[in-house]
Amino acid sequence: MSWIAYIIFGLIAGIIAKVIHPGKDPGGWIITILLGILGSVVGRWIAGVLGIAVSGSFWSPMNWIISIAGAVLLLFIYAKVSKRK
Repeated sequence: MSWIAYIIFGLIAGIIAKVIHPGKDPGGWIITILLGILGSVVGRWIAGVLGIAVSGSFWSPMNWIISIAGAVLLLFIYAKVSKRK
């Protein structure tokens, strides 16, 4: 998948992650979307480390699950780290 696809995946994954991870996030929508983009990349990396097959197709359900899970994970970590300050 290309970087443009990762960005589109991340935008959508960030929005979905915001819905899944309700509550007040310290960064708002912009940070959530940026974390979604990063979560898409991180999720794909974690899937590769775990040996989970990820197809190159934009519409693959596994790609969506991994991207959204990565975004939710990063939102959770970001919320915990930023609350300590």
